[in-house]
Amino acid sequence: MNVTVDQRICREYANCVIESPEVFDLDDATGKALVQIPEPDAGLHSAVRAAAAACPVHAILISD
Repeated sequence: MNVTVDQRICREYANCVIESPEVFDLDDATGKALVQIPEPDAGLHSAVRAAAAACPVHAILISD
């Protein structure tokens, strides 16, 4: 799994951080989501998918 956040459409809702704080954080300067672990271990995949589903603007991109 590879995870990215489209910074152009991220609107700082932080739902991803709530769902998967191990993988996502917020940039202090912009407030936008950052990916801390772009290739998370299998144990984090379900949390990352939940974070992507929780993003109201669909800014989280997952590729397998």
